[in-house]
Amino acid sequence: MLQKFIAAFNGILYCLRTQINMLIHLVATLAVIGLAWHLEVRSWEWAILSLTITVVLAAEALNTAIEVTIDMSTKQYHPLARIAKDVAAGAVLIAALGAVAVGYFIFGPYLGF
Repeated sequence: MLQKFIAAFNGILYCLRTQINMLIHLVATLAVIGLAWHLEVRSWEWAILSLTITVVLAAEALNTAIEVTIDMSTKQYHPLARIAKDVAAGAVLIAALGAVAVGYFIFGPYLGF
């Protein structure tokens, strides 16, 4: 059981070590947490922020898993491999844009916009 948690933790570390976008998302996460703490957002807003952060980080991890799997399976260019990678990256973009919208709706009233 413990080995499964260690494997999962190693996967997270792999993402952080190899994917600049994961680091960017992590920095954004820390900024959001800091701002939410400073503004003393309500508990339901914390819940929404937590879910949103989780979706973005999970999407980035799944994107990495898809890219690594495709790279492992073929060294040659294939249009379907490119589409799979692009769709996975698009999923991360959708999650990130959704996170921006959530941030706007939660932080906007506190910041006067």
